[in-house]
Amino acid sequence: MKVLDKIIYKNVVDSTNDLAKKIARYGAANGTVIIAEEQTGGKGRLDRKFFSPRDKGLWFSIILRPNCLPNDAPKFTLMAAAAIACAMERFNLRAEIKWPNDIMYDGRKLVGILTEMSAEVERVNFIVVGIGINVNVERNEFPENIRDVAASLSEMNGGNLNRAEFFYAVLEEFDRLFAQNDFGEVFKIWRKYNITLGRNINVVEADSGEIFTGKAIDIAEDGALIVDIGGEVKTFYAGDVSIRTK
Repeated sequence: MKVLDKIIYKNVVDSTNDLAKKIARYGAANGTVIIAEEQTGGKGRLDRKFFSPRDKGLWFSIILRPNCLPNDAPKFTLMAAAAIACAMERFNLRAEIKWPNDIMYDGRKLVGILTEMSAEVERVNFIVVGIGINVNVERNEFPENIRDVAASLSEMNGGNLNRAEFFYAVLEEFDRLFAQNDFGEVFKIWRKYNITLGRNINVVEADSGEIFTGKAIDIAEDGALIVDIGGEVKTFYAGDVSIRTK
Protein backbone atom coordinates (compact mmCIF):
# COMPACT_ATOMS: atom_id res chain seq x y z
CA MET A 1 0.00 0.00 0.00
CA LYS A 2 2.88 2.35 0.86
CA VAL A 3 1.01 4.96 2.86
CA LEU A 4 4.31 6.80 3.22
CA ASP A 5 3.95 7.98 -0.38
CA LYS A 6 0.49 9.54 0.05
CA ILE A 7 0.64 11.92 3.00
CA ILE A 8 -1.42 15.12 3.06
CA TYR A 9 -0.24 17.55 5.71
CA LYS A 10 -2.52 20.18 7.20
CA ASN A 11 -1.80 22.86 9.76
CA VAL A 12 -5.25 22.95 11.36
CA VAL A 13 -8.40 21.01 10.51
CA ASP A 14 -11.73 20.48 12.17
CA SER A 15 -11.34 16.69 11.97
CA THR A 16 -8.93 14.59 9.91
CA ASN A 17 -11.60 11.90 9.67
CA ASP A 18 -14.14 14.34 8.21
CA LEU A 19 -11.61 15.60 5.67
CA ALA A 20 -10.54 12.04 4.82
CA LYS A 21 -14.16 11.01 4.19
CA LYS A 22 -14.66 14.05 1.98
CA ILE A 23 -11.66 13.39 -0.27
CA ALA A 24 -12.37 9.65 -0.27
CA ARG A 25 -15.76 10.41 -1.84
CA TYR A 26 -13.87 12.22 -4.59
CA GLY A 27 -11.62 9.24 -5.25
CA ALA A 28 -8.61 9.62 -2.93
CA ALA A 29 -6.39 6.57 -3.29
CA ASN A 30 -6.09 3.60 -0.97
CA GLY A 31 -3.46 4.37 1.65
CA THR A 32 -3.85 8.16 1.59
CA VAL A 33 -3.02 9.68 4.98
CA ILE A 34 -4.17 13.06 6.28
CA ILE A 35 -2.27 14.42 9.27
CA ALA A 36 -2.79 17.73 11.07
CA GLU A 37 -0.82 19.62 13.67
CA GLU A 38 -4.09 20.47 15.42
CA GLN A 39 -7.76 19.47 15.31
CA THR A 40 -10.37 21.95 16.44
CA GLY A 41 -13.17 19.38 16.30
CA GLY A 42 -11.43 16.07 16.87
CA LYS A 43 -13.85 13.29 17.66
CA GLY A 44 -13.88 9.86 19.21
CA ARG A 45 -16.44 7.11 19.38
CA LEU A 46 -20.07 7.89 20.17
CA ASP A 47 -19.62 11.55 19.10
CA ARG A 48 -17.25 12.31 21.97
CA LYS A 49 -14.73 15.10 21.57
CA PHE A 50 -11.04 14.20 21.26
CA PHE A 51 -8.54 16.72 22.66
CA SER A 52 -6.00 17.42 19.88
CA PRO A 53 -3.67 20.27 20.89
CA ARG A 54 -1.20 21.85 18.48
CA ASP A 55 2.26 20.26 18.12
CA LYS A 56 1.66 17.85 21.01
CA GLY A 57 0.40 14.67 19.39
CA LEU A 58 -0.32 12.77 16.21
CA TRP A 59 -3.79 13.35 14.76
CA PHE A 60 -4.24 11.52 11.47
CA SER A 61 -6.54 9.41 9.34
CA ILE A 62 -5.83 6.64 6.83
CA ILE A 63 -8.09 6.01 3.83
CA LEU A 64 -8.45 2.33 2.95
CA ARG A 65 -10.19 0.66 0.03
CA PRO A 66 -10.05 -3.02 1.01
CA ASN A 67 -11.74 -5.79 -0.90
CA CYS A 68 -13.94 -6.96 1.96
CA LEU A 69 -17.48 -7.08 3.26
CA PRO A 70 -18.83 -4.31 5.50
CA ASN A 71 -18.89 -6.57 8.57
CA ASP A 72 -15.11 -6.90 8.26
CA ALA A 73 -14.58 -3.17 8.87
CA PRO A 74 -14.09 -3.44 12.67
CA LYS A 75 -11.03 -5.60 12.05
CA PHE A 76 -9.19 -2.52 10.80
CA THR A 77 -9.55 -0.95 14.24
CA LEU A 78 -7.70 -3.96 15.63
CA MET A 79 -5.11 -3.62 12.84
CA ALA A 80 -4.45 -0.01 13.81
CA ALA A 81 -4.09 -0.93 17.48
CA ALA A 82 -1.68 -3.75 16.57
CA ALA A 83 0.38 -1.41 14.38
CA ILE A 84 0.66 1.17 17.15
CA ALA A 85 1.63 -1.51 19.66
CA CYS A 86 4.41 -2.70 17.35
CA ALA A 87 5.59 0.89 16.83
CA MET A 88 5.67 1.45 20.58
CA GLU A 89 7.79 -1.68 20.96
CA ARG A 90 10.36 -0.08 18.63
CA PHE A 91 10.62 2.75 21.20
CA ASN A 92 10.85 0.29 24.11
CA LEU A 93 7.31 1.09 25.22
CA ARG A 94 4.83 -1.66 26.05
CA ALA A 95 1.28 -1.11 24.79
CA GLU A 96 -1.83 -2.09 26.73
CA ILE A 97 -4.77 -2.52 24.35
CA LYS A 98 -8.29 -2.29 25.76
CA TRP A 99 -11.14 -3.46 23.55
CA PRO A 100 -12.32 -2.09 21.24
CA ASN A 101 -10.12 0.87 20.39
CA ASP A 102 -8.01 2.27 23.23
CA ILE A 103 -4.35 1.96 24.13
CA MET A 104 -3.75 2.62 27.80
CA TYR A 105 -1.04 3.52 30.28
CA ASP A 106 -1.57 3.26 34.04
CA GLY A 107 -5.32 2.93 33.46
CA ARG A 108 -5.44 6.11 31.36
CA LYS A 109 -5.89 6.58 27.64
CA LEU A 110 -2.88 7.14 25.38
CA VAL A 111 -4.45 6.45 22.01
CA GLY A 112 -7.94 6.56 20.53
CA ILE A 113 -8.98 4.95 17.23
CA LEU A 114 -12.16 5.79 15.34
CA THR A 115 -13.06 3.69 12.28
CA GLU A 116 -15.74 4.95 9.91
CA MET A 117 -17.00 3.45 6.67
CA SER A 118 -18.89 4.07 3.45
CA ALA A 119 -20.40 0.84 2.18
CA GLU A 120 -23.13 -0.88 0.26
CA VAL A 121 -24.76 -4.16 1.23
CA GLU A 122 -22.06 -6.40 -0.20
CA ARG A 123 -19.03 -4.18 -0.59
CA VAL A 124 -17.01 -1.48 1.12
CA ASN A 125 -16.50 1.77 -0.78
CA PHE A 126 -13.88 3.03 1.66
CA ILE A 127 -12.87 2.86 5.30
CA VAL A 128 -11.32 5.74 7.24
CA VAL A 129 -9.24 4.83 10.28
CA GLY A 130 -8.74 7.88 12.49
CA ILE A 131 -5.94 7.75 15.05
CA GLY A 132 -5.21 10.17 17.87
CA ILE A 133 -2.00 9.66 19.84
CA ASN A 134 -1.09 11.77 22.85
CA VAL A 135 2.66 12.01 22.28
CA ASN A 136 4.08 14.94 24.25
CA VAL A 137 1.06 16.31 26.10
CA GLU A 138 1.92 17.35 29.66
CA ARG A 139 -0.44 16.16 32.39
CA ASN A 140 -1.46 19.72 33.26
CA GLU A 141 -2.16 20.52 29.60
CA PHE A 142 -5.09 18.14 29.42
CA PRO A 143 -8.45 19.73 30.16
CA GLU A 144 -9.37 19.24 33.80
CA ASN A 145 -12.30 16.97 32.95
CA ILE A 146 -10.02 14.38 31.29
CA ARG A 147 -6.81 14.89 33.26
CA ASP A 148 -7.37 11.77 35.34
CA VAL A 149 -8.24 9.54 32.36
CA ALA A 150 -5.71 10.70 29.73
CA ALA A 151 -1.99 10.00 29.45
CA SER A 152 0.79 10.62 26.94
CA LEU A 153 3.70 8.66 25.54
CA SER A 154 6.14 11.21 26.98
CA GLU A 155 4.91 10.42 30.49
CA MET A 156 5.32 6.73 29.78
CA ASN A 157 8.76 7.31 28.23
CA GLY A 158 10.05 9.67 30.89
CA GLY A 159 10.71 12.34 28.27
CA ASN A 160 9.49 13.67 24.95
CA LEU A 161 9.44 11.53 21.81
CA ASN A 162 10.19 12.65 18.27
CA ARG A 163 6.71 12.87 16.79
CA ALA A 164 7.85 12.44 13.18
CA GLU A 165 9.84 9.30 13.98
CA PHE A 166 6.94 7.76 15.87
CA PHE A 167 4.49 8.68 13.10
CA TYR A 168 6.57 6.93 10.45
CA ALA A 169 7.02 3.91 12.70
CA VAL A 170 3.22 3.58 13.01
CA LEU A 171 2.74 3.93 9.25
CA GLU A 172 5.44 1.36 8.51
CA GLU A 173 3.84 -1.15 10.87
CA PHE A 174 0.36 -0.47 9.48
CA ASP A 175 1.71 -0.85 5.93
CA ARG A 176 3.26 -4.18 6.86
CA LEU A 177 0.09 -5.58 8.40
CA PHE A 178 -2.16 -4.33 5.61
CA ALA A 179 0.13 -5.79 2.94
CA GLN A 180 0.15 -9.18 4.67
CA ASN A 181 -3.65 -9.29 4.42
CA ASP A 182 -3.60 -11.71 7.34
CA PHE A 183 -5.91 -10.90 10.21
CA GLY A 184 -4.63 -13.97 12.00
CA GLU A 185 -1.39 -12.06 12.51
CA VAL A 186 -3.32 -8.96 13.57
CA PHE A 187 -5.27 -10.96 16.17
CA LYS A 188 -2.06 -12.57 17.40
CA ILE A 189 -0.48 -9.16 18.01
CA TRP A 190 -3.68 -7.74 19.52
CA ARG A 191 -3.94 -10.63 21.97
CA LYS A 192 -0.28 -10.24 22.93
CA TYR A 193 -0.83 -6.68 24.12
CA ASN A 194 -4.48 -6.79 25.21
CA ILE A 195 -5.53 -6.10 28.81
CA THR A 196 -9.19 -7.10 28.36
CA LEU A 197 -9.26 -10.85 27.76
CA GLY A 198 -9.42 -13.01 30.85
CA ARG A 199 -10.48 -10.06 32.99
CA ASN A 200 -13.69 -9.31 34.84
CA ILE A 201 -15.27 -6.35 33.09
CA ASN A 202 -18.29 -4.11 32.79
CA VAL A 203 -19.61 -3.48 29.29
CA VAL A 204 -21.96 -0.63 28.45
CA GLU A 205 -23.68 -1.78 25.26
CA ALA A 206 -23.56 0.96 22.62
CA ASP A 207 -27.10 0.61 21.29
CA SER A 208 -29.09 0.04 24.48
CA GLY A 209 -26.87 1.62 27.13
CA GLU A 210 -27.44 -1.49 29.22
CA ILE A 211 -24.60 -2.51 31.54
CA PHE A 212 -23.40 -6.11 31.55
CA THR A 213 -20.92 -7.66 33.97
CA GLY A 214 -18.88 -10.72 33.14
CA LYS A 215 -15.53 -12.17 32.08
CA ALA A 216 -14.01 -11.33 28.70
CA ILE A 217 -13.28 -14.63 26.97
CA ASP A 218 -12.02 -13.83 23.48
CA ILE A 219 -12.51 -11.78 20.34
CA ALA A 220 -14.42 -13.22 17.41
CA GLU A 221 -13.16 -13.36 13.82
CA ASP A 222 -15.00 -10.11 13.09
CA GLY A 223 -13.42 -8.32 16.06
CA ALA A 224 -16.42 -8.57 18.39
CA LEU A 225 -15.84 -9.15 22.10
CA ILE A 226 -17.07 -12.44 23.58
CA VAL A 227 -18.06 -12.22 27.25
CA ASP A 228 -19.26 -14.83 29.74
CA ILE A 229 -22.20 -13.20 31.51
CA GLY A 230 -22.95 -15.49 34.41
CA GLY A 231 -22.66 -18.65 32.34
CA GLU A 232 -24.28 -17.16 29.25
CA VAL A 233 -21.99 -16.18 26.39
CA LYS A 234 -22.79 -12.79 24.86
CA THR A 235 -21.12 -11.08 21.90
CA PHE A 236 -20.59 -7.31 21.82
CA TYR A 237 -19.93 -5.45 18.57
CA ALA A 238 -19.71 -1.99 20.11
CA GLY A 239 -19.61 -0.64 23.62
CA ASP A 240 -17.53 0.79 26.43
CA VAL A 241 -15.47 -1.57 28.55
CA SER A 242 -14.17 -0.93 32.05
CA ILE A 243 -11.98 -3.46 33.81
CA ARG A 244 -13.14 -4.40 37.29
CA THR A 245 -10.54 -4.37 40.02
CA LYS A 246 -12.61 -6.44 42.45
